[in-house]
Amino acid sequence: MREPENNDLGFGDFLRRVAETTWNRRGLEAALAGVCHPQLICRNALAMGYGAEALRGEALELLAALPDLAARSEDVVWSGNGRVGMLGSQRVLMQGCHDGTGAFGTPTGKRIRFRVLTDIYAKDNRISEIWAVRDTGAILRQLGIAPQAWARARLRPGDPESGPFHPGIDQPGPYTGGGNGNQWGMAFAGVVERIMHHEFSEIAEQYDPAARLCYPGGVIAEGASAAERFWFGLRASFPSATFTIHHRAGREDRLMPPRAALRWSLSGRHDGWGAFGKPTGAMVHVMGISHAEFGPSGIRREWSMYDEAAIWMQIHASGLVPVARQAIAAE
Repeated sequence: MREPENNDLGFGDFLRRVAETTWNRRGLEAALAGVCHPQLICRNALAMGYGAEALRGEALELLAALPDLAARSEDVVWSGNGRVGMLGSQRVLMQGCHDGTGAFGTPTGKRIRFRVLTDIYAKDNRISEIWAVRDTGAILRQLGIAPQAWARARLRPGDPESGPFHPGIDQPGPYTGGGNGNQWGMAFAGVVERIMHHEFSEIAEQYDPAARLCYPGGVIAEGASAAERFWFGLRASFPSATFTIHHRAGREDRLMPPRAALRWSLSGRHDGWGAFGKPTGAMVHVMGISHAEFGPSGIRREWSMYDEAAIWMQIHASGLVPVARQAIAAE
């Protein structure tokens, strides 16, 4: 895989080529190792891993179940420069036929469509940190599998570090930036922060009435009322949890609408009725990534993602690994 210069104009192309090589060309050995730093930290919502092996393992799991899986990189919103490195928030649409036996059970022959949102930090064309959120709920629902049941079956009691990512198992990495000061990234961050501080009236004011929205579980919806249902359902499940924006970036590129990307989290107890049903008191860490495009009437397109299977795993694990989960509350 020929590497482009890691500069402001080439970084988006670099990440698109990595996705193309990994998923469409199945370059899972030398090509993947060539772009991954040996000490790569991969924070997937479902698990934490290290090195090219972590990416290879995830790819093999998906390809076993979806042998013809193909990926299309829809957008990359990036910030940084060649001197300090760059972080790109990449949105990939994936499609394949469930023709293989694997993590999602007996082959059904169904066509599956889902998205993965990933924050990727690289310097000198070497990827050293990843934060990834996959819409596992979309895969499961299209196969007729309840995310709650799948999450329970995937649990490994007594092995807390094999489960979903949470701050208690995190490791420090080389990237210490918080994004850029672009007005669109700051605007999107402000909207989401106010919503997460229970100012739900912001939604009708800030979203285009015909906004196109993509949410976990493969949900595609339109308008401010749908945005309200999503954000309210999430916040209502974790009303006392701490909301944090870890990274924000905005861009204004030729022939593109202004757009922004955020990486955020909710850490705290499942102590409310909402998208995750009856409160359990479980300690949960929600890793989220959101992309938005802006138009003259506000947010015109939004993609906000968390891995609901990872959340259900933490809810089911409540009481099984209490010591590990205490670290979430301390964040």
